[in-house]
Amino acid sequence: MAFVQFSKVSLAFGDRDILKDATVYLAAGSKAALAGANGSGKSTLMKVLAGIIEADSGERAVQKNARISYLPQSGIVFKDSTLKEEADRAFEYGHSLAKELDLLGDELKKEEYAQNDSRNAPLLEKYHEIQTELEESGWYRREAIAEQVLLGLGFSQKDFCRPVAEFSGGWQMRIALAKVLLEKPDILLLDEPTNYLDIEARTWLEQWLQDFKGGFLIVSHDRYFLDVTVNEVYELFNGNLHRYSGNYSHYEEVRRAELDQLMANYELQQIEIKKLEDFIRRFGAKATKAAQAQERMKMLEKIERIEIPENLKKIHFSFPPAPHSGRLVLTVNNLSKTYPPSAENLEPNCVIKNLDFVLENGERLVVAGRNGAGKTTLLRIIAGHDSDYSGEVKLGAGVSIGYFSQDSAEQLQGTQTVLETIESEAPFELIPKVRDMLGAFLFRGDDVYKQVSVLSGGEKSRLALLKLLLRPVNLLILDEPTNHLDLTSKDVLLDALKDFGGTVLFVSHDRGFIESLATRVIELKPGSARLFAGDYRYYLERLAAEQAGAPTDTSTNEAKAAMQAAALQKTEAPSSQLSWEEEKRRKNEKKRLEREEEQLMNAITEAEEEKASLEAELALPAVYSDGAKSSAVQKKIEEAEQKIEELNARWEECAAALEALS
Repeated sequence: MAFVQFSKVSLAFGDRDILKDATVYLAAGSKAALAGANGSGKSTLMKVLAGIIEADSGERAVQKNARISYLPQSGIVFKDSTLKEEADRAFEYGHSLAKELDLLGDELKKEEYAQNDSRNAPLLEKYHEIQTELEESGWYRREAIAEQVLLGLGFSQKDFCRPVAEFSGGWQMRIALAKVLLEKPDILLLDEPTNYLDIEARTWLEQWLQDFKGGFLIVSHDRYFLDVTVNEVYELFNGNLHRYSGNYSHYEEVRRAELDQLMANYELQQIEIKKLEDFIRRFGAKATKAAQAQERMKMLEKIERIEIPENLKKIHFSFPPAPHSGRLVLTVNNLSKTYPPSAENLEPNCVIKNLDFVLENGERLVVAGRNGAGKTTLLRIIAGHDSDYSGEVKLGAGVSIGYFSQDSAEQLQGTQTVLETIESEAPFELIPKVRDMLGAFLFRGDDVYKQVSVLSGGEKSRLALLKLLLRPVNLLILDEPTNHLDLTSKDVLLDALKDFGGTVLFVSHDRGFIESLATRVIELKPGSARLFAGDYRYYLERLAAEQAGAPTDTSTNEAKAAMQAAALQKTEAPSSQLSWEEEKRRKNEKKRLEREEEQLMNAITEAEEEKASLEAELALPAVYSDGAKSSAVQKKIEEAEQKIEELNARWEECAAALEALS
């Protein structure tokens, strides 16, 4: 079994310890995440594991012929080939095996080998080994495999012949990811592989990693992605590496319990430190107490200071109160947008066609769809940054917009520091919390004194987002707000958006973030759009049902409700003209539906509690480490999920019928 192991690895940059006696073991079947605060040294550890950086001390053991592939966060640029040619270069290992196989074949054809069985045997055995390895590597199906991976990561067939130099930085990193996956290494090291992927590509990558037979270690700020791909987590904190079994959410739960105890110890230590410092300050200059003050100074120096991991600190902040607006925040009628022909698209490109929807106060609407479907275009139009469209976009009474896009960072210039920039934007009552807010958006320590002009693109993006969130608006339009944020920052943003008193229209590629925030979904496809009157999970369930063969229109609950309402409108007279018997029948039917709705809601609550209990049971070490117990509990969870899905469907039908009666 292929493996790579590092034992007691240490590395320091100047007087800072990046790694202190770190131990890592990765083998076939390892599915591990690497966690830690920004700047803790995660990328450095990945480079040490990849053999790019040499450690100061420690042992490195790699099984003979084990292959390790590494994907950095950024910085890879390809040129001088087409996409298809670049992908084929990932099969270099197969190319070398094929050459070796050809040489062995030529050797076996020589006359002295053809007539000598004893000399043939070792060559034939070697020939068979290489041929088997080539077959298992997918060498003979490499074109089909490369096509599958490229399409899975979001490339189209027409991209295959495009020069790689034409692709943007984000797509260059997708090419790099595709090549790393196509190499089929024994050990895979991925540093932020999801940074440049949309949801569809992330979902595809999740499945690929679940099926991967080798071992991998991943750094990612996407909690959902980690939860469905890993079963162990290494945390790097102050140079120390500690391993936790279970998925990422389980690691956070265990670590939070540890952190509670750590915080209690920290607070006790701070009390002790304060007592010592007070004594030294009060009596250090007095001759009669000098010896005692010196003794306490030594005690103070010997204390091993407790530190709290930044990535597990809980920070909370609130938006300024949202100004009052009417119930209807936004009305979009017959909206269409077409881009003219370009060098890449010789035909006009209709990205939005005849779109109609209404956004009400308090809703959180996510715009879903593949890259190029028009998500950013729609947000730009509604925000007033693109006026070249047909149709109507009408804001409600008193609506004020706050718009964040990836271009927002470019507007930040000048010699102001990060701290000065935010202090100038923050309402008076939030000034005392400015340092905490900056910390939540990864500006910690001396970072707050950096001039805006020297910030990186990611830093400017985080600062622009924080500036926007401090403005008193009631409609937030957010295009990829979680880019450049770590998990802690995402949680802070998510909590603030949940508490926000206004309305949110957003695009995101972070599934966990979407599922936690969205109340409705608009799905865009080139030239078409659909509105889903439910949250993101409901949207995914609908898509799955449609892929399984369910009708896309008349079977939906929205359609049922509309049909029932239409039937009532056609067959029933106005309320004033209804007979006494008909009025009584309607009231009785309404009461029956209300009772049924309440019963269904109670049943859903019970089923969800049962599922939560089973998931908690599955997280117990005694269960998830036992294959039989784990499978049994997982089966019960699946049954509970099926029950919840059925109950929800019945509840939606009941609610639709009630709405139609009303």
